[in-house]
Amino acid sequence: MKGISYNYNNDTQYLSITVLPSEMEQDVDTQSIIDSLKDTPYADFYVSKRALKTTCDKANLAFKTGDTSAITAEIAQLRHAEVEFIISEDALSASLRLTAPYGGKMPNAITIRNLAYKNRIRRGVGLRHIEALLTEAAKVEPGDIVEGVIAKGLPAKNGKNSRFIPLVPNALERVLKPKTDDSSKSDLRNLGDIICVKVGTPVLRRTAPTQGRKGFDVKDTLLIAKPGKWLDFKMGMNTVVSDDDDNILIAKMSGMPKYHNLKMDIDETFICNGVNVGTGHVTYEGAILVNGDVAEKMIVKATKDITINGFVESAIIEAGGDIIITEGAMGKVVEDSEAFSCTLIAGGSIHIQHGQGIDLKAKGDITVARQLAYSRIHSGGGVTVGQLDKPMGNLFACDLTCQDKVEAGTLGAVAGSTLKVDFSPGLAVLTEKKDTIDDLLRHLRENNLRHKEKLALINQRLTHKDLASKVSEVKAMLHNETALLFWLEKKSLELQTRKDDYLANIKLKANKRLYSGVSAKLNNRNWRSERELERCEIRYDAHKWHYHPIID
Repeated sequence: MKGISYNYNNDTQYLSITVLPSEMEQDVDTQSIIDSLKDTPYADFYVSKRALKTTCDKANLAFKTGDTSAITAEIAQLRHAEVEFIISEDALSASLRLTAPYGGKMPNAITIRNLAYKNRIRRGVGLRHIEALLTEAAKVEPGDIVEGVIAKGLPAKNGKNSRFIPLVPNALERVLKPKTDDSSKSDLRNLGDIICVKVGTPVLRRTAPTQGRKGFDVKDTLLIAKPGKWLDFKMGMNTVVSDDDDNILIAKMSGMPKYHNLKMDIDETFICNGVNVGTGHVTYEGAILVNGDVAEKMIVKATKDITINGFVESAIIEAGGDIIITEGAMGKVVEDSEAFSCTLIAGGSIHIQHGQGIDLKAKGDITVARQLAYSRIHSGGGVTVGQLDKPMGNLFACDLTCQDKVEAGTLGAVAGSTLKVDFSPGLAVLTEKKDTIDDLLRHLRENNLRHKEKLALINQRLTHKDLASKVSEVKAMLHNETALLFWLEKKSLELQTRKDDYLANIKLKANKRLYSGVSAKLNNRNWRSERELERCEIRYDAHKWHYHPIID
């Protein structure tokens, strides 16, 4: 452009512009000068648009008035890359914020590492991360900012408390993990031996707590780990700490081991070779192990687990713990009533190989190894038909009430029999508890607010010394009331979380096929299959049942 020249000062690193109005042919503007700089060595300099506009205004005024005085001003500057370090609050990481240069130089990785050390970032710095940021900064426009983590500390890893390792398996764990044959296939007929321990048998081992691992932050400060603690044994029934080893729990009597909630019990066990008219009904305060079949119309009751290493036909089995039947159970519907001739009632879980025409009631999960049909099921957990890792069994012609997922290989049958699953009772219990808590909360909030207002009025007035003790009692009562309010609010949140989890967990899952006639119910929300479906899940979300195909 005529009448315009540039001069760069190496000392100040500023670029000056000189405008001669006498040589100008027309008015100059900011953008035209910026465009002209692109063809010069100063193309990447930082341009002060304010200074440039002021210069253009002065030059245009001089051009119009005929003033020939030269106009000089600093309008641009060479700027090197700007480096800023940011250390996290816990000092376990440090980031580099890099501003791309305006025509200036970019520091190398070694220089940045040295600068980081001066900024108290002395450990965990990665040159590879710095070089990656430098590469990225070289590609962006001048003045753009790139940022990333360049240093990481190692957090201290606290030690773990003592662990408790069962030395003998629960009966239910044994049957849910069948043995494998020579071809590595599961043999559902080989469920291992029924475990009964003798006096003095080690049943539970306590491991030593770990010391943890020390750590460090980016400032090279040592972070101390908190060592784990020794946990005491939760002494179960009929167990005692070994005299030879304080970390071993041994059986004090012969019986069946049961490990639950970090506690090992040895249940007194009644062992018999079958239950029939010759033995009579069996009722026992402890566990029962039946090495044989349970005949028709017989009754077996125990306060603990019942394990039947045989078949159950049209009998009543009732346990305070788990019920395990290694072969199967079968019954029939009693004429002129809805009762079943074969009933299994458990305070824990129920596991059978296969079942037909039975009434199952369990507070825990119900697992069936092969097939369950023409039965009524009430489960406080879920229902699984098949091996736990991938259930491929058959479930059809049943009425189910459960509180967790129902999973099998095949749900329903070709013949068109109905399979009904009702998830409503579990949600109703949670909803009732939640409503009760919320009702208490509403009244307690109102009372608490009113009491606080009354106490505030008392505190504003002069109180006779004879009433001081009464005021203190009122304050203590208000404190207790407030603590109760907080506890109820916490309980309300916990119940809401349980309701949300319940709705998220309930579903039907068919790993092979789902036939028509299968239905799911939650209160007044119903879903029914009208045709045969391949592998799929039926889930409840947003107040509706949804079909989702399973795709590998």
